[in-house]
Amino acid sequence: MLKKGNKLYSILTGSCPKCHLESMYMDKNPYRPGYLFKMHERCSHCDTKYKIEPSFFYGAMYVSYGVGIAFAMVPFVITFLILKTSLINAFIAITITMIVLLPVLIRLSRNIWINIFMKYDKDSVRTKSATA
Repeated sequence: MLKKGNKLYSILTGSCPKCHLESMYMDKNPYRPGYLFKMHERCSHCDTKYKIEPSFFYGAMYVSYGVGIAFAMVPFVITFLILKTSLINAFIAITITMIVLLPVLIRLSRNIWINIFMKYDKDSVRTKSATA
């Protein structure tokens, strides 16, 4: 289903948007304290610079708003519309979900943001190795 060369692959795995061969993050686990925002400066395979410009990932905050709304809709639909609980219980479920999934939301937003500006290039690995 998810194959290299697909933007969705890079978004969901956090891999380099250009070659899909390496994780952009120093630690793939977003729940590891202190490593949530730590990224490699460049891809070791294709030499892609992840921070295109200073404060590049501030734009991911706009993406995180939309992704956060989508994440919040799931517990709302389940608790309020399907299970028919009170609005307070639905709000509690949304709050707990958002707190628990915050690191995932942050990483996913960054992955979407960088994939807006970069695309997969199957020749990017060969280009670097040919010039090295």
